[in-house]
Parts: sequence; C-alpha cells; structure tokens
Amino acid sequence: MKLILSDKPLDIVLPDKEEIKYVDLSALKIANCIGCFGCWTKTPGRCVIRDDATKVYPYIAQSDTLLYVSHIRYGGYDTVMKTMLERAIPIQQAFIRIHEGETHHVQRLVAEKSATIIAYGDIVEEEKEIFNQLVQRNAHNMNFKSYEVIFVTENMLDKAVEKVLETWKR
Repeated sequence: MKLILSDKPLDIVLPDKEEIKYVDLSALKIANCIGCFGCWTKTPGRCVIRDDATKVYPYIAQSDTLLYVSHIRYGGYDTVMKTMLERAIPIQQAFIRIHEGETHHVQRLVAEKSATIIAYGDIVEEEKEIFNQLVQRNAHNMNFKSYEVIFVTENMLDKAVEKVLETWKR
C-alpha cells in the first residue's frame, strides 16, 4: 500500500488506484500522546485514546511507500504531523534493540518503507540541516529502507506532490 499523510488539504488528482491511501491530517481529530504507554502495556499495539489516530497508524504500519507532507517549524515537523507521528508509537514494541550501534524500538509487523518527505514553508538553511538530521535519526524507528527529503515553498507544494506521484506510477 502507498500512503500520503499531509498536514493540509492538497489540490491534487490521485491516480485511480485503490492501493493509494490519502489522509489529510488537518481534517481529523487527533489528541496529543499522553505518554501513558498503554499501547505497550495495557492494549499492546493499540492506543488507549480513541480518536481518529487509531484509524491512521495502521496505514503507516502497512504502507511500503509513503509520502509525508509537512510544514516545517524550527527544523521539525509542524504540530499536526508531529502529533500524528507521536501517536503512531503503537506500531512499535516497548522492547529496544541495538541497530548499527544505536538503540531503536522493535517494530510490530511494520512493512519496510520507501519514504519521501516534502517539507514546505519559508525554510532557512539551518532548519533544512536540522530537519534532515531529524529524518535520518527517525528513519530506523520508522522502518525506512530509503528516504528522500524535498524542500519546497508552499506555493510549489502541489506540483512537488504530483511529481512524487508520477514516480509511483512506474
């Protein structure tokens, strides 16, 4: 499955394929993670908060190709995307493993992913460097086998998304 997670509505035409799931996170009600670890201890693999995030994180786990579209704030994901990614922790287990000399969570039946992250906004070079480091550090926990970060201004966003979708057709 291919997944598009966006922090705002996109003005794009999706290919007529059932294997592509598009989620506009700004249209959903997603509460902040409360750090209770219930998804690891009380209800393994399921968040105890019952809101729209519970519909989204299984898509993240199942997808083999994904596109994150997020405004960048201070070198990180903006609130909408960051909240969703934090709420996706049920796709990982509480157990820690050593991977390339670093500690990372053990995945819970999570497909390996080819990821593209389109970061938009008026982003200065320092923010780009910080964001690239963030994505690199998160890639292991998000089970990315490969990833690409694309920086664009907001008015270039839809064209950048369509360009990524063109590569998915191949």
